[in-house]
Amino acid sequence: MLIVREGTADDNPRLARLRTIWAAEQEPSDIEDPDFEKEFLQWAKANPRQVLVAEQDGELIGMLNVMVFHRMPKPGKAESCWVYFGNVYVLPRHRNMGIGKQLVQAAIEFSRSIGAVRIVLSPSSESRRIYERLGFKPAEELSLMEF
Repeated sequence: MLIVREGTADDNPRLARLRTIWAAEQEPSDIEDPDFEKEFLQWAKANPRQVLVAEQDGELIGMLNVMVFHRMPKPGKAESCWVYFGNVYVLPRHRNMGIGKQLVQAAIEFSRSIGAVRIVLSPSSESRRIYERLGFKPAEELSLMEF
């Protein structure tokens, strides 16, 4: 049975494993990094955020990272927040079954529950259609500087 839920610190070693599989899929190579899990756990502790996970029969098969940004209040306007969705990933053998969609829908509901005023993401070319079907549209107001 598939469960989409909020991730916990106990999930971090399994999230590190998903990230390793994803990285190998993006850049296939024989890179061995025996310290990656330790590095990932340190990163997760130092960079708190909301992670949603898809779990099936005790195995994490998907994830979505939600970073919440709190806007500075200004006179006459209360503080608000917006969120960024990133690191959306589903194991290859579980794709095209609606799991990514369920993760995104859960993240949208989480964003609404905290009163976010917008969601921002940077979709891959493969994922643009799913986001469009869920109501996302291209943003023209953002700027980017790459280093």
